[in-house]
Amino acid sequence: MARPKDIGTAAETAVVRALRDLGWPHAERRALAGTYDLGDITGCPGIVWEVKGGQQTRQPSDEQITDWMAETEQERVNARADFGVLVLQRHGVGPSNAHRWWAYLRAQQVMTVHPAGPDFPVRVLLTDACTLLRGIGYGRPLEAIEAVSSC
Repeated sequence: MARPKDIGTAAETAVVRALRDLGWPHAERRALAGTYDLGDITGCPGIVWEVKGGQQTRQPSDEQITDWMAETEQERVNARADFGVLVLQRHGVGPSNAHRWWAYLRAQQVMTVHPAGPDFPVRVLLTDACTLLRGIGYGRPLEAIEAVSSC
């Protein structure tokens, strides 16, 4: 049986690989920061990525999502980042397909129409979260990824 730390390392490594393909070529696992955690992945200016893997992510309760989102928000504040993204490994979707894992963002972070409106977690695929973030200026521009993909 794998230790929790090994499970976390494997999940973070899978997300780093996906992020590099999705517009963040400098993404890498972050060294532990102690009390003032800054998220699991660095190299993505303005964004904190919190990654959860293993059995706990297969069918998380609403309370777990709320707790993990609060953890992600605290890390976003600690890092003085604009966005905090919680990434969860999906049941039946392995590390080579981490781009299809769930990504949770706060509604107020991605809504520009009513930024003072209700705030709740929004769940999308990691690849879609990356497209949203690249569309508003984070990571490599959308055109740069499309040019590399067509080669």
